[in-house]
Amino acid sequence: MFSNWQYHLLKLASRIVCLLPYPAVLRLGSLLGRLYYRIAGRQRRRALAQIQECLKLSPPKAERIIRRLFINVGRMFMEVMYTPALNRETVKRYITIENRHYLADALAEGKGVVFLTAHIGNWEWLGAALAMDGFPMTSVIKRQPNEQYTRILNEYRRMVGIEIFARGTTELVGAAKALKQGKVLGFLADQDGGHDGVFAEFLGKMASTPKGAAVFAKRFGAPVVPAFIVRRPEGGHRIIIHAPLYYQDTGNEQADVAEFTIRLNRVIEETIRQYPDQWLWFQKRWNTKVENLRRPTSFMAGEAV
Repeated sequence: MFSNWQYHLLKLASRIVCLLPYPAVLRLGSLLGRLYYRIAGRQRRRALAQIQECLKLSPPKAERIIRRLFINVGRMFMEVMYTPALNRETVKRYITIENRHYLADALAEGKGVVFLTAHIGNWEWLGAALAMDGFPMTSVIKRQPNEQYTRILNEYRRMVGIEIFARGTTELVGAAKALKQGKVLGFLADQDGGHDGVFAEFLGKMASTPKGAAVFAKRFGAPVVPAFIVRRPEGGHRIIIHAPLYYQDTGNEQADVAEFTIRLNRVIEETIRQYPDQWLWFQKRWNTKVENLRRPTSFMAGEAV
């Protein structure tokens, strides 16, 4: 268990970072990422192994991409610490939003929006930018192993206008109410789905995939809007919003949820392939094996089992 001193240390670091100009924040993040690449041997080796297997890259090319990934992770950490310095003017300077109308039009349908994203780029600033742009953002989050880091993340999420729901029965009731109220409910859908996931191909390997986005889309008739944030070469970020996707109800709930989850998986996959240095390749994405899934509650590749 981590003690409160870590929270106060992070807050102090954040206050100092907020005094810096944004280019300096990025430079410090790059240095931090390079250091992380050198000392985080386990994550580095996992990332290299997974990207080579999935994308069929040569070792030198994989190493270049993963080194850039670690630099981006360092930049993201520093940007998260810089979050209190954000306001509507600075957000517009650092982050551009492409295809904003897709999200606005989906919200106008009046059924809320299931917002699909992944651990690509600075996903924390994705929600922040959209919330500051006037969208009613809410999110289902997974607690970090470090409770004090979770505490500061949630504090900063609320600071920029994002309503937070942790995974759990009580919190998910609140998430359902958010959709009923016509809000945007965000899902990070690229993690291992565990025993209750849809078992489907992801980047060439079978993986258990969270089906929460598909289930909420079915239950509330809400459109699913995929959106991702990627770094601009000159600094700052681009938010890329995709056209809405809609759940197709054939009457076979298990097969329909599985099939829609697979469709959503493919959107995430395509983005990772396009921006391979911006996805967390050291995630334990393929942890759950098909033989370990509980068959009564699991799905495989669109087929009810």
